[in-house]
Amino acid sequence: MSHSPKCGPSNGTLSKEDPSNIVELGGRPLDLRGDVVVHDVVDWDGPYDVANPQNWTGSKKWLHIGIVSLLALITNMTPTMCAPGINQIVDEFGISSSTVSTLAITLYVLGLGVGPMFISPLSEVYGRLPVYHIANLVFVAFLVGNALSQNIAQFMVFRFLSGFAGGTPMALGGGSIADVTSLTTRASAMGLFSLGPLTGPVLGPVIGGFVASGLNWRWTFWLLSILAGAIGVAAVVLMRETHPMILLERKAARLRASTDNPKLRSKLARTHVSSNQVLAQALVRPTVLLVRSPVVLFTSLYVALVFGLMYLLMTTFTSVFEGHYGFSTATSGLSFLGLGVALVSAMVVFRTVGSRVQAGRMEADGVDQPRPEYRLILMMWFSPFVGLGLFVYGWTVQYQVHWIVPIIGTALIGFGAFFVLMPTQLYLVDLFGSGAAASALGANNLLRFLSSTFLPLAGPPMYEALGHGWGNTLLGFLALAFVPIPISFYRFGDRLRANSALKA
Repeated sequence: MSHSPKCGPSNGTLSKEDPSNIVELGGRPLDLRGDVVVHDVVDWDGPYDVANPQNWTGSKKWLHIGIVSLLALITNMTPTMCAPGINQIVDEFGISSSTVSTLAITLYVLGLGVGPMFISPLSEVYGRLPVYHIANLVFVAFLVGNALSQNIAQFMVFRFLSGFAGGTPMALGGGSIADVTSLTTRASAMGLFSLGPLTGPVLGPVIGGFVASGLNWRWTFWLLSILAGAIGVAAVVLMRETHPMILLERKAARLRASTDNPKLRSKLARTHVSSNQVLAQALVRPTVLLVRSPVVLFTSLYVALVFGLMYLLMTTFTSVFEGHYGFSTATSGLSFLGLGVALVSAMVVFRTVGSRVQAGRMEADGVDQPRPEYRLILMMWFSPFVGLGLFVYGWTVQYQVHWIVPIIGTALIGFGAFFVLMPTQLYLVDLFGSGAAASALGANNLLRFLSSTFLPLAGPPMYEALGHGWGNTLLGFLALAFVPIPISFYRFGDRLRANSALKA
């Protein structure tokens, strides 16, 4: 009599039935009720197994998506929340260089790009949940370090290290959403998640302006520490592991112990690969994707450019609106609201027309399943708003038109930026799936954050040489030069995907 656990012939699922129900028939194990055993492979208990995150209740899925989105929101508020108080930091630490004062804001963003390259691969070995928890704890610790800094060297070090840990939700969030959602619901979930990187840099300075004015710049970091700590506690209490490979590995380990069958292995197990090899592969995979996949490379370059331009503007808003328009420290943060209103409006537009556009395109093409390239349709329509907004912003600041007009220009920029980032993330998740989505998004984030760190350094000398009019015109034409990228991928996406290193 065989003691092999039973599993259904259709899905390879291991059963929890008594092994005495299994007999040998014709040289193969057969359950007395007629189900053939698939040897030693552990899978979900059928398509409706509640242990599979894809089958969780809607409320449980959205709870996890909401917490991950809040973690991403806080980490994306952090880079610019201190921007309205930068003059206080400059005065207290005696900073005389515009480069250093700009890096005081953007060095955090460099940490956001570099940190996940080393931290997020750990999720492939230990699961997403412990990585979220430990990274958030480190993030809070270095925020406290910023609040207690006594000189610019300490401030810059803690700024980078807090970003190093703070980038984790952005790197793992796309994978977590892919774990719990289907293609039909993923767009809404990614929309909520994307509000973090889009609205965080806007909401941060609005709050930071009033905090720095009413208290001082140090309290911006104390407030961030409190918010991140509270969300971290909620994550510890409410979140559960979602990585399917980790969950099936744990299930296989339990069954090996309960059945005394050491040969049992997860359906998703990596054979002949050690943990160190997994970590090394996950570490280098984003770089490999950038080099070998034109889809990842060019979409990442486009996102990097747009967000670099946004950070360039945001690091100069204080000097523009305080210097040209007489805003105070408290009210200078309100100059970011144009971006905020635009991003929320873009989210509404996306939710309203996104699914309709995709359904209409499927009907027109006569297909039952959406192509990943359908995600790029709204990007083709609205990404030119970035260049248009830069033209409006630059020339109205140049001639000191009423302050509401340049803010309208920033709103156009924000609206276009949403439809660059959002479709790109969805496109990459659809292309790479749950397994490699984290690597693809990690590559995308790396370039975006490198650009957001260093491109703003060009802002002050560029404006000094060209003025705001011609300087932003140059940036606007640069943004428009990338508009053909989504058009090309939409038209030739099948061919590019066939030639790309999607499994790198």
